[in-house]
Amino acid sequence: MTELIFKGKEFVYNHHLSVPFRPLEVHSDKGIGKPTLDGNLIIHGDNLHALKALMPRYAARIDCIFIDPLYNTGNESWCYNDNVNAPMIREWLDSNPIGIEDGLRHDKWCAMMWPRLRLLHELLSESGTIFITIDDNEVHHLRMIMDAIFDSDNFITSFVWHHRKSSQNDIDISLSHNYVLCYAKNKPECVISREAKDTKDFTNPDNDPRGPWTLDPMDAPNFRANLTYPITNPNTGKVHYPPEGRHWRFSQDEFRKAVEDNRIVFGYSGTAKPYYKRYLDEAQEKGDSVSTMWTTIDTATNAKKHINQIFNEKNRFDTPKPVSLIKKIISLAMEPNGIILDSFAGSGTTAQAVLQANKNDGGNRSFILVEMEEYADHITAERVRRVINGYSFKGKQKSELLREKITWRKLQNVEKLTQEISRIENLHGHEYNSIKKTIKEGELVVTGEKVIKDQTEGLGGNFTYCTLGEPVELNKLLNGESLPHFEEIGSLLFHMATNQTIDPGKIVESEGYLGEVNDQHIWLIYKPDLEWLKSPDAALTLSRAKGLVEDYPDQRHLVFAPARYVSQKLLDEQKLAVEFAPLPFALYRIDRS
Repeated sequence: MTELIFKGKEFVYNHHLSVPFRPLEVHSDKGIGKPTLDGNLIIHGDNLHALKALMPRYAARIDCIFIDPLYNTGNESWCYNDNVNAPMIREWLDSNPIGIEDGLRHDKWCAMMWPRLRLLHELLSESGTIFITIDDNEVHHLRMIMDAIFDSDNFITSFVWHHRKSSQNDIDISLSHNYVLCYAKNKPECVISREAKDTKDFTNPDNDPRGPWTLDPMDAPNFRANLTYPITNPNTGKVHYPPEGRHWRFSQDEFRKAVEDNRIVFGYSGTAKPYYKRYLDEAQEKGDSVSTMWTTIDTATNAKKHINQIFNEKNRFDTPKPVSLIKKIISLAMEPNGIILDSFAGSGTTAQAVLQANKNDGGNRSFILVEMEEYADHITAERVRRVINGYSFKGKQKSELLREKITWRKLQNVEKLTQEISRIENLHGHEYNSIKKTIKEGELVVTGEKVIKDQTEGLGGNFTYCTLGEPVELNKLLNGESLPHFEEIGSLLFHMATNQTIDPGKIVESEGYLGEVNDQHIWLIYKPDLEWLKSPDAALTLSRAKGLVEDYPDQRHLVFAPARYVSQKLLDEQKLAVEFAPLPFALYRIDRS
C-alpha cells in the first residue's frame, strides 16, 4: 500500500498515546435535564484531549462518527497547537495562523488529523462506521490517512453531496459538491442500511388485491436460446420477442404460471410489451440500494438560513451543515438506540438531527459533541437548548417534502407524479398552512410552509454540558499535586489495564471495586486524601487479599494501591490469585500501542 509521507509524521504517529487523560467536568447550569456522563454530551475543549477523556467510558462503544473537519482552503486562518514535543513542530506553532501562503499547510493539516483519527478509531465499535465531509483541498490526503489508520479494506465509499445548487459566477468553475468519505471499523461486521423503498412508482390501477405494484422488465442481459420464445399481447395480437442480445427472464413454463398468477401485464395501457408485476411489499422487504450521489440533501445555503432562524439573527455561524445531511447518515448507520460522536461539532447540527430522528420514530439515540472554540456555549449548546425547548420565531418555516428531477420519463408518467404530490398533500397538509410546488433548475420541489407567530415547538430531550478538567497525572498522586475523584481515576485505571470501558453502575467506591473483565476483578484502594493515602489503610495486606479471594473464589484480582504489606511471592505461595499494581500508575503502565 502506498504510504503517505508528510513533514512531522514521525512526531505525531503515536502522539495520541502521550495525550494526558483529563476528567470531564459537568456544568449542570448549562445543560438540560439531570446531568449524566452516560447520555447526550456537549464538551467544550480541545477535541484531541476530549477524545482521550472519552476513552475510559466510550472506547469501542461509538456506533457512528460524523466529523466535518477544516477543509484547509487556506482562508480559515486555523492554528496548529497540539503540544507535540519536537523542535520542528514548535517552529510551526510560532508561525500560526496557517493561511494560503503557508507552504506546509497540507503537512500541518495531516499532522493535526492523524492523532485525532487514531483516537476516533479506538472509540468506534467493531460494527461502527465513520463519515467525514471534505472537499478537493484535502480529500486525497484524507483517503491515504484513513487507509493507513482504518485499513484500505475497510473503505466503504466516497459519497458526493450536491451542496450548492446555484452557480458561483465570480469564478470560472463553480464548486457544487463536497465529499463524504465512509469507512468501517471492521467491514465484515458493518451494516449500511438500505434506504426505505421509494413508493411513488407503485400504483394499483387494476385494483389487484395484493396491493400497489410497479413494472419490471421481462427481458434480461445476454442471449439464451431456451429463454427466447414469442409472447403475444392478448389485447393487440402483437407478437413480442426479447430485444437483440437479450432473453426473457423466465422459461415458458414459469411464464405461463406468472400469467395465471396475474403477474404479467402489457404496460399500464395494456398495449405495450410484456412486463412483470413487482408488488410494494416485496420491494420493501429489501429496500433500495444506497446511491453515492446525494442530490436531495438540503444545501449549505439553506442550512445557514435555518440557523439564522433559530437565533433570529443573520450570520450567527458561517458554515453550518444541513440537518438533512446528518439525518441521512443516521438512517444509514445507526440503530434507534445508537451513539453518534461529532468531534468537530461547529453549530451543533448533529445534535439537532439526532433529536429530530428520535422524535420522528421514538428512538433513543444519543449524541456526543465536542467543540473547542469559544462559541461552544453560546452557539453549539445554545442551538441545542433552543431546539429542545422551542425558540422565538415569527415568519414562515419551510420543510422540503419532495424533490424530483424532471426527466422525459417523468413527463411521460406525469399522472403518477401528480398522484404523488396529492398523496403528500393528503398526508402532510394538516401540518402546514400551505404546500408549495415550484420548478427550479430542472427540479420539482414540494415544500410545506408553516406560519409561526411566536414560538416554535421544541423537540424535547436533554444533554449535559462539560468542560475538560486538569490532566490526571498519576505520578503526582503521592505528593498530593493531583488527587482526582475515585471514579475519575478508577475509570482511567480500569481502561488502561483492560482496554475495556468501565460500567459506572458496577463501581462500588466504598469497597474499592471497579468491575470485572474476563474473570478478572479490578480493585482500587484509594481516596482523594493525601494523609489517608500515606496511612496503612491504603495498603494491600494479606488479610485484604484473602478477603477478595473468599468473596470471589477461582477468579483473578488486580489491585491498584499506593503500597502493599505483602509480597507477590507470598501471595503466590498462598495460592491467592491477586496481583498488586502500584500507584503511581507510571510504575505499572501497560503499553497498548
